[in-house]
Amino acid sequence: MSIAYYNGDYLPLDQVRISPLDRGFLFGDSVYEVIPSYSGEFFLLSEHLERLARSLAAIRIRNPFDREGWRALLTDLLARNADPATPDLGVYLQVTRGVAPRDHAFPVDAQPTVLAMVSPIRPLPETIRVDGVAAVTAEDRRWGHCDIKATTLLANVLNRQDATERGAVEAVLLRDGQLTEGAASNVIVVLDGRVITPPLDASVLPGVTRSRVLDLARELGYPVEERGVSADELARAGEIWLTSSTREILPVTRLDDRTVGTGRPGPVWQAVHAAYQAAKPGAPVSEPLQSGGAA
Repeated sequence: MSIAYYNGDYLPLDQVRISPLDRGFLFGDSVYEVIPSYSGEFFLLSEHLERLARSLAAIRIRNPFDREGWRALLTDLLARNADPATPDLGVYLQVTRGVAPRDHAFPVDAQPTVLAMVSPIRPLPETIRVDGVAAVTAEDRRWGHCDIKATTLLANVLNRQDATERGAVEAVLLRDGQLTEGAASNVIVVLDGRVITPPLDASVLPGVTRSRVLDLARELGYPVEERGVSADELARAGEIWLTSSTREILPVTRLDDRTVGTGRPGPVWQAVHAAYQAAKPGAPVSEPLQSGGAA
């Protein structure tokens, strides 16, 4: 059984007990982060903690720790869960407004609840490297502040379940004919040699992995655009990628009833995926990135 952190204590996950009056349970009044680690080292921790701070500020929950306090807590959690059989771990971190009598208005003196727990990150299966994954499109019916990493994810859950029942790994969401993101991922397309993703606004989560992937694409010499992507452009894309902290970069080779590109992970994904693997803690030292240019 893994060890979790809960309000100042480290204890087996199955011993964590959360109050029924916790506002995270009652209202989804909370935010979260998922932070990857490889070989016992966090990857992009500062960026995740910065986004956590933005999310907390956006819904007016006091940040329980400063940057160094979070780093110490999470480093300790990793150490307590160290296991050579599972060297790569994702940390799920949730902060709620705390325990208070049930009332929609903010309580005056509630203390934030903090929960952190780990789960293994599995390497990308060879079948996905070769064949990619399937996704389906769906209408984006989520709330108006998807830029906040809130735990109010019922619409996302329903979209993902619909995708699962249709034999796909993700739902790619469209709002008013424009791509937003996936149910649990950001979406990037390659169209006419350009790497394109929707711009950051209230309909898109500022994904930490999204940002790193775009930086790597630029370093490799690919033109990168952050702009609106229409449903027609999505249908014409030669490559479609899903990015998230623990699934990294998934190549979509089938969308609804259509084959994407050649039906195999494309050359731009191959290059960016290799660069992402090389950037992770514990990766073998490799040669500097080479310019790929348009592809």
